[in-house]
Amino acid sequence: MIKRYFSGLLLNLAVIIWSESPTFSQNPDYKSIFGSDWDKAEAFITENKSWMKHLSDKYDVSFPVAAAVIFPELIRYSALLDKIEITLLKTLYINLGDDYADFSIGPFQMKPSFAETIHEKAVFVKDRIRNQFRSDLQEGNIRGYRASIVKDLEDPRSQFLYLICFLKICDSTFKLEKADDNSRVKFLSSAYNCGLDKSFRQINEMSERKFFNTKLYKTVNYSYSDISLYWYAGYKKKQKSDPE
Repeated sequence: MIKRYFSGLLLNLAVIIWSESPTFSQNPDYKSIFGSDWDKAEAFITENKSWMKHLSDKYDVSFPVAAAVIFPELIRYSALLDKIEITLLKTLYINLGDDYADFSIGPFQMKPSFAETIHEKAVFVKDRIRNQFRSDLQEGNIRGYRASIVKDLEDPRSQFLYLICFLKICDSTFKLEKADDNSRVKFLSSAYNCGLDKSFRQINEMSERKFFNTKLYKTVNYSYSDISLYWYAGYKKKQKSDPE
């Protein structure tokens, strides 16, 4: 009798914990949440996949992992806002530097400070991709260097090379070679979102925090890495059912 009582009590407790704990709930349906913005981001991947995959294969990185890392930025990207920003702010950056104007450019929403970091750290990458980032900075020509950064960031292909180098830097810095693909997507997307100046622990902690939204006004925030993983899972599922 006592045994049956405690068994029933434990069963009821388990049901309560399972029903009330948010850790067992499924991810939001991000495709529905972001609607046409999600569709436009997927269209960008489809329309540009050939050259993006070519560069991924050339430098031995996973195309779907690379695409997943920047997919949330494709959702957020607005061509109109980008044109307004770049017209007003690129002159400030070229003349005064990223302390005065560090702004997001292009479909992958990269900032000049991000590009400068890639140039600084590329020399430590043991891969031929490093040759793409030989600094044009010469003594007394800081404006020319900044102008070259802006020019790079206005070109999606150059941006994708920055992304590839970023992935290489992360592999080298954080020793990710043995991580499974889902863990890699989660960590790399978080690092892309929060910056390379963070520690391994800080980046992992940031992956659980919700800062991402697509609005200019206050709205619901989501986890950047969760969105990347959601797209990645959908892409891999589609590849299995409809291989190229």
